[in-house]
Amino acid sequence: MSALYPKINDVLYIQLDTGDEKEANIVYKSRISDMDDESMYMEVPLQEGTGRLKKLYIGDELSAYFLTEGGVKNFFNSHVLSHHEDVIRLVRIKKPEPDQITKVQRRSFLRVQAELEVAVMAKDGTQLLTKTDDVGGGGVSFYLEPGKTFAEGSLVSCWILIPFKNGSVEHVPFEGEVVRVKQLPGNRSIVMLKFNQIVDMERQKLIRYCFERQFDFRNR
Repeated sequence: MSALYPKINDVLYIQLDTGDEKEANIVYKSRISDMDDESMYMEVPLQEGTGRLKKLYIGDELSAYFLTEGGVKNFFNSHVLSHHEDVIRLVRIKKPEPDQITKVQRRSFLRVQAELEVAVMAKDGTQLLTKTDDVGGGGVSFYLEPGKTFAEGSLVSCWILIPFKNGSVEHVPFEGEVVRVKQLPGNRSIVMLKFNQIVDMERQKLIRYCFERQFDFRNR
């Protein structure tokens, strides 16, 4: 099965999910420096074309591919586990299971439309209770009422209420960074957040909810 995995020094082509569609289409390049049973260690990615380094945060979700014989693209999804200081700075990402490496790109951190209750608290003490527009494993977006706004790049503490199919309801806490504020007709706006700090177990709950929702949409 190991033939499926990329080898040390192979190039990885990466796209990120931060909730910003423009960002999601940018391709970054990295190189695999090391691997163990759980993880792959890659160099800090560079943006293709500009050569700019891309700072990654723990929990960032990515869709990656590497090339094998004959230029075949092998895709997998992963997320950032930690940073690792070696001779150079490395980023440790989760190693996919062999059967999760496919010839087809599956951006399975797909966001799903969902109106979930979310409580938001900004550093300046501003608090609000609102509804999400969509949620995903890499971030969420929520509605803002007229007259309220958040600065891009500002950090907010949130918790989100997630109802599962089996009837259970979970509170998922996280810290988010405002990626973008999109104006809507009628003076309302949508704030797009990417996760800045979220416990892996809590992120898994969100991903599970997304899969349940996608399953619902498919079966309609």
